[in-house]
Amino acid sequence: MIFIDNAARYLFFAGKGGVGKTSIACASAVTLADRGRNVLIVSTDPASNLDAVLGVALSPRPTPILPVSRLFALNIDPQAAAKEYRERLIAPYKGVLPEAEVARMEERLASACSVEIAAFDQFSGFLADDEVSRQFDHVLFDTAPTGHTLRHREINSVTKYTPVVATSPVRMGRMKKCNHAPIVISDGNR
Repeated sequence: MIFIDNAARYLFFAGKGGVGKTSIACASAVTLADRGRNVLIVSTDPASNLDAVLGVALSPRPTPILPVSRLFALNIDPQAAAKEYRERLIAPYKGVLPEAEVARMEERLASACSVEIAAFDQFSGFLADDEVSRQFDHVLFDTAPTGHTLRHREINSVTKYTPVVATSPVRMGRMKKCNHAPIVISDGNR
């Protein structure tokens, strides 16, 4: 793992399902932590098995991974993120718009796309969170399979700033709200 010697603050492990993203991400995280770095590994996979690999029940909050000091992990829960996202978007309209219109909004926001947008919203939050930047030297993203991964930005805009360990090309759509993610990645102070 030569890339570990000069590891960027943010590392993304991307590719098709079953190719070893989680195994390589965990090995990288343990190696960095063993070298005295504070490391957070984040799974964005709706079917994450990070818990099983690390042998710890994870939540959406950083959980210490013992006996490896300096290593923390968490799972982004896409369904919970989507629920919070929908509630945040709809709340201002409840009591203002007719109930039927609010129900239509809820129905439109119940799509798989909303789940992906909400998960990306949480994911991008880790890139912009000053507390995460202060607490961790490296944040590793164990991503969902290629079909789900970061649909909201072109992969080239991310790879300009940080290494991506990928086993296949990843195509991403656009998400105006999260344009700050590549800016945060490129900020050497973060």
